[in-house]
Amino acid sequence: MSGYTPTRRDTIAVAAVALLVGGLVAAGIPGPTYTDAYYYFNAGKRLASGQGLTDPYIALTYLNAPETLPAPSHTYWMPLASLLVALAGGSFRLAQAFFVLMWAALALVAFRLGAALGGTARHAWGAGLLTVFCGFYAPYLAIPETFTPFGLAGALSLGLMGLGRQRWQGRIFALAGALAGIAHLTRADGLLLVMVLLIVALWPSGSAAAMSLPRRMRAILAGLAGYGLVMLPWFLRNWQIIGSPLPLGGTATIWLRGYNELVSYPPSMSFASFLAWGAENILRSRWEAFTNNLGTFVAVEGLVVLAPLIVLALVRRWRDPRLLPVWVYAVLLHLVMTLAFAYPGYRGGLFHSATALIPWWMALGLLGLDDAVAWVAHRRRTWRPAQARQVFTIAALIAAIALTIVAVAGRWGKEADNAGLFAAVKAVLPPGAVVMCNDPAELYYHTGLMGIVVPDAGPEAVRELAARYSVTHLLLDENRTAPLDDLYMGRMQVDFLRPVALGDHLGVRLFAVLP
Repeated sequence: MSGYTPTRRDTIAVAAVALLVGGLVAAGIPGPTYTDAYYYFNAGKRLASGQGLTDPYIALTYLNAPETLPAPSHTYWMPLASLLVALAGGSFRLAQAFFVLMWAALALVAFRLGAALGGTARHAWGAGLLTVFCGFYAPYLAIPETFTPFGLAGALSLGLMGLGRQRWQGRIFALAGALAGIAHLTRADGLLLVMVLLIVALWPSGSAAAMSLPRRMRAILAGLAGYGLVMLPWFLRNWQIIGSPLPLGGTATIWLRGYNELVSYPPSMSFASFLAWGAENILRSRWEAFTNNLGTFVAVEGLVVLAPLIVLALVRRWRDPRLLPVWVYAVLLHLVMTLAFAYPGYRGGLFHSATALIPWWMALGLLGLDDAVAWVAHRRRTWRPAQARQVFTIAALIAAIALTIVAVAGRWGKEADNAGLFAAVKAVLPPGAVVMCNDPAELYYHTGLMGIVVPDAGPEAVRELAARYSVTHLLLDENRTAPLDDLYMGRMQVDFLRPVALGDHLGVRLFAVLP
């Protein structure tokens, strides 16, 4: 290693590339494109307009369902992404600017990690650019959602835990804990970072001084204090509106027997129902989660070509105290998203929360590349290791750029797909209509109408929910839940639903709910 120290000029250059790429990606995404993004943006815009942290719909699940609408928001998801949208005044484009800045900061974290772990300009630049051209993550990092803030806060928290492990200074653990708090304020999975901090502080060490129990306890208390300082206002808010520091209903998703059960009504997730499902189904669901999450690690986290190199680098450096928090978090995250939250995990939970690992994976991928080249060069004397490392680093970057272009092209202009449909829906509905549909957050974004999510239940549940929330219309599309298949396909007539003509929008059926 050459002991490369990043210069100000290089740092500015990496940031400039990240801002340019992030700006271009953001320019092609004019608005939210999926449920989570609609939810966070709507809540932030409502907050900016003086309506407080409130939801005019039930977006995803009937866990913790309110009695009436509008209702307090973020009783399932965490609030930071919405707070950032509110800080941007409810402007999607300005909010995007915040997130692109955080994307650039994430690339700079990778740039510094490459320099620190690899010691050369190639490692630093390679890690930074691979984080800019991060494949399937790229279109999501430019959207006001949880990916970018969680990734930045989580990656920095892990780095500070490693530094704290080396120096055993309370203020370092306090800052690591505060960043874990920011990550938790972004996503519920951020609580895993607090668990990692505890494990790191208690992990056995060869140093007698570092093994001191009082020293370890001080580190833990400092970390918890930093975390608590960030999270306390949110705990107090929740205590005031729901009677507990954090919503507890989300943990019920451990017992899901299928993803659609998330919208069951009444909510049917329980330990008893999970056990009654049977060992064969439970094992099959965990195998399904494992195979999907393995694919996420290889294709998404590892950009395909880097995945085995990341594993190689970690195995060879697992004793490095700087990497202890990284592999502990990685193992804990993948286990939790496979064995505990299987369905939410492979349907997006792992994808979101692995952003904290991206700058680390990019730096470690290049170290693993060096290890692989050294192994081959030792057996093939004709190889030139220095030249091979340069060539393969460039090849990895080209592959990452190609993957990023494909991923971004698949998301550009996506918002326009349903804009026409919702305009047609709004045109035939009376003012103040309340709509039961597949994505109430998207409905609200396009129409300003309140709504609730279609349940994974039959017409009787639809009737009950309609009465409870004053629903006036039911909108079914190709993503309807199975118990409503016959109604969607026209094989069932229901006395309290009257079909409403909706023009040429094939694949969608609209019903008026009769009194």
